[in-house]
Amino acid sequence: MFDALRKAVLFGAGLAVMTTEKMKDFADELVKRGEMSEKEAREALKDWMEKSKQARKDIEEKTESAVNNVLNRMNIPSRSELDELKERLAKLEQTKKTKETA
Repeated sequence: MFDALRKAVLFGAGLAVMTTEKMKDFADELVKRGEMSEKEAREALKDWMEKSKQARKDIEEKTESAVNNVLNRMNIPSRSELDELKERLAKLEQTKKTKETA
């Protein structure tokens, strides 16, 4: 299950990189055909890149949320929950040592 999720995330990252290259190629093609000036192409590419960046961010947030939901359903503790338990355990151990030496 985790392997499939990892592959999906890697596929999404690869798709985003390919999309960036395709956007550059598309802008270059429009300039070659005279449908867009170089300045317009740069501005369009900048706009497309921003939209792509936002889309990637949205996908990452949705993926993180989905993973967290799966982990919660599987009753697997989060990193922060484990850290909290470690702190509580350390405090209990310290309290025990203090009582033993008294």
